[in-house]
Amino acid sequence: MKLAIHKSKGLYSERWIAYCEEKSIPYKLVNCHANNILEQLSDCSALLWHHHHGSPHDIIFAKQLLFALEHAGFPVFPDFNTNWHFDDKVGQKYLFEALDIKERIPTWVFYKKSEAMEWVHQVSFPKVFKLRGGAGSQNVKLIPSKHVAERFIRKAFGGGFKSYDAWGNLRERIRKFRLGKTTLKDVLKGFVRLVVPPPYASIKGRDRGYIYFQEFIPGNDSDTRVIVIDHKAFALKRYVRSNDFRASGSGIFKYEKSEFDERCVSLAFELSQKLKAQCVAYDFVFDLENKPRLIEINYGFLPSGYDACPGYWDEKLSWHEGKFNPYGWMVERMRVLIRNV
Repeated sequence: MKLAIHKSKGLYSERWIAYCEEKSIPYKLVNCHANNILEQLSDCSALLWHHHHGSPHDIIFAKQLLFALEHAGFPVFPDFNTNWHFDDKVGQKYLFEALDIKERIPTWVFYKKSEAMEWVHQVSFPKVFKLRGGAGSQNVKLIPSKHVAERFIRKAFGGGFKSYDAWGNLRERIRKFRLGKTTLKDVLKGFVRLVVPPPYASIKGRDRGYIYFQEFIPGNDSDTRVIVIDHKAFALKRYVRSNDFRASGSGIFKYEKSEFDERCVSLAFELSQKLKAQCVAYDFVFDLENKPRLIEINYGFLPSGYDACPGYWDEKLSWHEGKFNPYGWMVERMRVLIRNV
């Protein structure tokens, strides 16, 4: 039983490798970007690949390779249920509706300019505009009025939106530099990105031909992210930026157990049963009746942001204090899956 691992700097793979070495679990490093990847996998029992929305190669074919292997009966992480909606807020809208997740935040997607324009005059504002892809609150804006919404609609069905917001990204780098959360080199890189966008931006091109709006839930100074893996959950509270409504990517975190409303944890476990997924990060806010509402989901997160979590919950909501290794949970889940194949 040998695990294949595609190594990527700063992602899950570094933790997978360390866990395998600590536990003497056989593994092999493979290159999923190589033409002969199937040949590389010939002596392996499963593949673990933390593909990333910011990698141009991963964007092109990661889901397709993983789905093809799974279709052939080869165990993979992430699998189809975990992965197909990754970095796709439009796909998640339909998923939440199909599963009748009542805690979802109302979301509207239009594929015709005329229908979007008609809708604008039937609803109240503000609303939240998003592109289907993007992390760290990139491509997320608060739309204060129908006139601004109409401008966004015309752009969506005209020239479209760049997948990489260079000016917004630069402002974010400067904000984090002032908070001591990034370096001057990173800020200078942001200036370079004004002229030379990241490679993935040219792969993704412009978003056009659709427009996405989500109901704005006021009164939240933070959101709650709950991650469920292998019947266990841990959490992170992310606070909004100053004079902003967005929490994702703010870099302002709290981890203490007392910070969390366990209704979010319970709901995350319940949703994981519906999704049948290997690993899901759920983002929640609270509505005006103080009930948790689901914004979106994601299988991928940066490990460094969660190392400070002081413990985790099991499905009975019992708290387990102390350090834990969620990447080891991923490996062990794959080992169980291999044995059951």
